[in-house]
Formats: sequence, structure tokens, C-alpha cells
Amino acid sequence: MVKQFNGDIDEYGDDNFLNEKCEVIHIGIVCAGFKSNIQLHTMLKSIYFHSDNFFHFHIISSWMSQKVLSTLIQTWNMNRVNVTFYDINEYITDVRWVPNTHYSGIFGLLKLLFPQIVPLTVTNKIIVLDTDLIFLSDIYELWRMFDDFKYKQALGIVENESNYYLEKSSWPAIGKGFNSGLVLYYIDKLKSLNWPNIWNQVTRKVAHEIGSTRLGDQDIINAVIKENSNILYEVPCYWNTQLSDHTDSYLCYTKHQAKVIHWNSPKKTNVLNKDGDYFRSLYTTFAELNGNLLRKQLKSCSVDTKSSLNVAPDVCSGFNKMNTSKWRTLLFIRDFKTKLLDYDVTFAAQLSFDRIQMIEELAKYWEGPISLALYITDPELERVNDFIEASEVLQDRTNIAYHAVFRDGEYYPINLLRNVGLQNIETPYVFLADIDFYPMKDLYDVLRRHIKTIKDMDKKALVIPAFETQRYRSRIPKNKRQLLSMLATKNIMPFRHDVWAVGHSPTNYTRWKTAANYYNVEWKPDFEPYIVVKSTVVGYDPTFMGFGWNKVSHIMELNAQGYEFVVLPDAFIVHKAHAPSFDIVKFRTSPIYRMCLQNLKDNFIKKLNSKYGKSFSDKSGDVTNFLEKV
Repeated sequence: MVKQFNGDIDEYGDDNFLNEKCEVIHIGIVCAGFKSNIQLHTMLKSIYFHSDNFFHFHIISSWMSQKVLSTLIQTWNMNRVNVTFYDINEYITDVRWVPNTHYSGIFGLLKLLFPQIVPLTVTNKIIVLDTDLIFLSDIYELWRMFDDFKYKQALGIVENESNYYLEKSSWPAIGKGFNSGLVLYYIDKLKSLNWPNIWNQVTRKVAHEIGSTRLGDQDIINAVIKENSNILYEVPCYWNTQLSDHTDSYLCYTKHQAKVIHWNSPKKTNVLNKDGDYFRSLYTTFAELNGNLLRKQLKSCSVDTKSSLNVAPDVCSGFNKMNTSKWRTLLFIRDFKTKLLDYDVTFAAQLSFDRIQMIEELAKYWEGPISLALYITDPELERVNDFIEASEVLQDRTNIAYHAVFRDGEYYPINLLRNVGLQNIETPYVFLADIDFYPMKDLYDVLRRHIKTIKDMDKKALVIPAFETQRYRSRIPKNKRQLLSMLATKNIMPFRHDVWAVGHSPTNYTRWKTAANYYNVEWKPDFEPYIVVKSTVVGYDPTFMGFGWNKVSHIMELNAQGYEFVVLPDAFIVHKAHAPSFDIVKFRTSPIYRMCLQNLKDNFIKKLNSKYGKSFSDKSGDVTNFLEKV
């Protein structure tokens, strides 16, 4: 919940200023679909950038958008933000009957419902916004506009900046009509007027006379204003600078500085406008703005203020960041649809932006669903989408889920990323792998066949033997026969055989070469195979950051839970050579890095022993040998 004012006003010296900044602004939004989620992310950055107020967002959303947006708001960790979600399915029947041809479908009608669904006990006024807006000024100025409403004025809105409503075929409006991308609802006034009854009656009447709405809620609001002009409060034009194909918004922004940009066209930022490049540059500013920098804290309004004086410096503070921080996360940044098959399995991996080209190669070898957690900056989010759109391999693949975790801090939160990928899959099974491994031909079908044969996958981990090639252009063997041939010529070798053999030696490659059936292997310290398990598997320990012991700890916990490790005799993956990551270099060169990693390991083993009643110890492999060769 929003924290209440409980601070020292002397810091600001102005009691009125404090009251303004501590006031909660209520904002209503309808959001359903990945495009709306991304647009909202950018709009929120523009709002937060200009305002220090507290916010309470009221979001009508689909279950998927609720999942995405609740994760975003929680991980953004803005202590001045509260949110209430309203299940879209509970309100569709209220608008489904309206004949409507708007390009956003039924979602283009739901903004009409905020005055009837937001309780007066929460707020008596709300600003309702489309997601395709960018704020260039403090939204609190708009909020204060409610104070200027006259006695009967209950709805604030900006004039439409095109001549659409002057056409004979349009729904009725006063003059050029009004644009509903930004609406101020005085809820208690609208409730006293019986708002649902007003818009329902007007809609039925006009729809019978003219036909379907073309602009959804906007047509209905204009028809209501036409018959009830006394409820209208006209908001100045610069609060909704409309950039549709046929806009006359230049008549406003050449005289007044634009305070809100509205991409009110299906083309969005690709709309044709004589000043389009200028407005697109403003949009790009916020799309690429580091949202982490907006985590401003209103010290005078917060009860949770802690002094950081006299705190001894911690050389492992970067590693310990997981205990005190959150990573802003935007799930499903692309459309995701998949038809689930029997015994279906998702390939789950994580990557940074410099590995993005590997997604194309993976998609060529794996036709099943994929869940990817990308560790990126805000500007890289735009470049990820551009890359996917330009890729012939990826542009039409809808069964790849892309999740953005925004870069924050010195070290790579590898296990947090793995958990994001793992926690957002729909299949009953998951292949926990890495992006720099390529599957053998038809591995997806092979794994589903094995899962079907084994049947009982409870506490079973199917081990997929891992190999590597040091050649950047080496071909991937299609089957075991080809792989054995390449092993014989040493064009392919067991993964990390000469660097960190303990990581995969329990797989028993010697036995695998001639194996025709499954065989079990025993867990040993530092074992870190790539495995297929039920998707309900325990998550990775997120405290492990950077390089070292991140997969090992997960496999150790599975062993503590009593998992069997079953090696598949006819399945494999191949690691292709690439430049070492920053964290590997740090591990190799920094004694402090290795010391901090050791602390994480010690703490994890203590927790594991306590949780499962075990007696694990840190029996590591030959670190010196690893440092020489990695």
C-alpha cells in the first residue's frame, strides 16, 4: 500500500508543497496485450520522470497483462506506487453489446467503466489514459485541474484535433468533438448522475440510428456530451497532442508547449506527421531512458527512512545486492502463442544482449516452445525488437517467450534470470539449458518421446550429455553416429573436459558412447548437467550472481530433494565457441571476486543443510586448474 506522509517538512520549507507531493494521483488504464504493456512501460517512465507524487493505478487487464504488469510494478520497486487490477472478464459483458468496429475491439470500450467500478471509498476522481501517451510535463498539473470544475462539470477532455466528427457518417459530437485518449472523471458527480444509465441509453439510441461505433468509447463519450453538455470541462489542447494521420494538432503546439503526446493511430510512432521526427525523438528519449533512475524516494512522505551513516564498506556489496534489490522485469515483450502437445517441453535459457544472434541459431535447431530471459538496458529493448522483426527465422515464431530484465549493477544476476525463464512457461516439462548450446537435430521430439516412455517424471532429472567444439564454424552433428565420428577425430569433445571436468564427468561419457538404454548416475560435488525436469521444479538460488556455482547449487538442491539423474543414451547438445563473458574474466583475475563467491557458497550450503537435514560440505574441484584454462 501507499505509504502515508510522516516526515519533516523543514527540509522543504513549504507545507503546501509537501501536501501536493504527498497527494495520491489516481490513474485508470485499460491494458491487454504485449504491445499495450510495452507502451505503458514507456508512458510510466515519462510520468515518473516529471512527477514526485504518489500514484494509485487502476488497471483493467487480461490475466496475462495483469501478470506482466504486476511483475513490472513489483520489480520496479517504486515505493510511491500502488496498483489495483480489475479482471477484464468481469466487465466485458457490460460493453459487449455495443456495436463496435474500432481496431482495438472490445478493449476500446472499457474506459467507460471506471466511474462505476472504482469505489468512492478509494477516490472520487481519476485520470483515465490510453497507453500510447508520453508525458512532457508533471501530471499533477492535470490532477489539480479537477479543482477548476464547476458545479455540474464531471468529465474533462481535450478537443479532437482532426475533422472526423464533422463528417456526416460519424457519431454526434459538439463541433470537432473530443478525444478520449485522456479523460478526467469526477467519479462522485458521475455516480450521482447514474453514469452507466446515461451512456447506455445514449449508445443504444445512436447505434440504432447510425450503426457501429468506429472509435469505441470516444464516439460514446462525444454522443453523451452532445446531449449533456453541462458535464463537460474542456481541457486545454496541449494536454493531448494528437498525432493521427489527419491531425491539426500543429494549430495547438505551435502556440503552446505540448504537455502530452498521443500516438492516436494504429501506426503509432510510424504515423505520418510533418513534425513526426521531432515527436519520435521525444518518444525515443523515454523509451530508452533507464527506468531504474526513476526510483525516487519521497523522504518526507515515507515512514521507511533508514540512515546509512557509519556503515562499514562491504567489498562483496555487488554480490550481496540480491538481498536488498529488485531487477525491473517486463515479461512477454513479444506476442507469445503456442499449441501445447503431449509431454511438451520448453527450452529455457538466459542471455545478455551481446548473445542475441544465438537465438536465431537455437530456433533453427529447436522447433518447440522457448522461454528466454534477456538481461538488457532500456535502449537494447528497442534493438531486440528490431532484431526479431528483421530476422526471417524469428519474425513469425510466436512460441518463443522473450522476457526483459533490465540491467542494474555490476554483476550478472544469472540465477534470477534463469528463474524468470523457468517461472513463465506453460509446458509440463522444461529443458534447463544455456543459450550457447545447440541441440542435436529433432531433440525436441526425442525428449518428448523419452518423457512419454518414462511416464513417471516425479523427482527425475533427465541428463542431456553436453559436448563442445572450439571451432567457430564447426557443424553440429545431426545424430549420435555423427557425433561419435567427430569425437574420434577430436573435432568435438566432452564439455569442459580439460577445464572443469568435475562439472560433467559424472555423466560418464565412456559409458554413453556405447549405451543403448537409460542409465542412472550418482550426484557428485560440482556436478552441473543440463537437464529435463518437471516445470514445477524448485527454482535456482538467486543469490548467486556473476560466474561460478550457479548451476551447481541448483543440482545440489535437486540431489538434496532425492532426485534421480537419468542419462539419455541418444540425446546431446553442443556448445559453440564464443568470446568469454565479463564475469568469467572477473572470476579469473579478481581474488575478491572469488572470495565473495566462496562466501555465497558457504552460506548456501548452510541453508541447504538446515533445510533438508543434510551434511553437504564444500568439496570443490581443482580451482587452480580451472583458472589456468578457462
